[in-house]
Amino acid sequence: MTSTYIALFSTACIFGGALLGLHLKRRLPGHHLNPDSKDTVKLGSGLLATLSALILGLLVSSAKNSFDTMNAEIVQSAAKIVYLDRVLADYGPETKEIRDQLRRTIALRIRMIWPADVTNNDGVAAFEKGKGIEELQLQMYQLTPGNELQRAMFQQAQQVFGELRLARWVVIEQTQNALPMTFLVVLLFWLTALHMSFGLFAPTNWTVIFVLLICALSEAGAIFLILEMSHPLSGLIKVSSAPMLKALEHLGQ
Repeated sequence: MTSTYIALFSTACIFGGALLGLHLKRRLPGHHLNPDSKDTVKLGSGLLATLSALILGLLVSSAKNSFDTMNAEIVQSAAKIVYLDRVLADYGPETKEIRDQLRRTIALRIRMIWPADVTNNDGVAAFEKGKGIEELQLQMYQLTPGNELQRAMFQQAQQVFGELRLARWVVIEQTQNALPMTFLVVLLFWLTALHMSFGLFAPTNWTVIFVLLICALSEAGAIFLILEMSHPLSGLIKVSSAPMLKALEHLGQ
């Protein structure tokens, strides 16, 4: 299930709980809705509200941290790519083919991760299968430095190649993080029960129903943000491609 479908399903469950509470209010005997019962329900709903707010806040914060970490990895990788191109240029004209291939590899990776017309998971899958940097490093190994300057550039280039290869797998592994479905089900149960308690003692009118719907949409929106930011390279909310595009502009110059 995608983040959008899960968010819509969450909205239906949470708002359905509120409507169920409004329906039960008319069906339950009067003594179930007396002040003592109302106070007890308020205590329970307060506990659920505290738990739900705490968990939602922690999950949003964790997802935002994952998103920021991925964005930082992209920025650092873009800077290293430009630096690698400059090191290769300093090595000499022998690296022209490697620099041209580097530019093509980066352009391909940008199309993989930020595709314009493909579904949200295709880019990550293609990125995982791509081995352009590994092949470029092997080509670099075939060069024989002829002086001290070339040997220094050769070592620096190999170091950056290794860092880029490591960064690629860090990005791939970070995309494997997923919110456990059991965790999501429990959170959704709390929110549904909480809204059912809201409807149980709320007056039945369109204003109340509209407010309950807005609350359900807001909470489902928080779940949507959590799921989207937990996978920064796929979905509707992605890290920016601007650093990589800017790096691509400077390659080969």
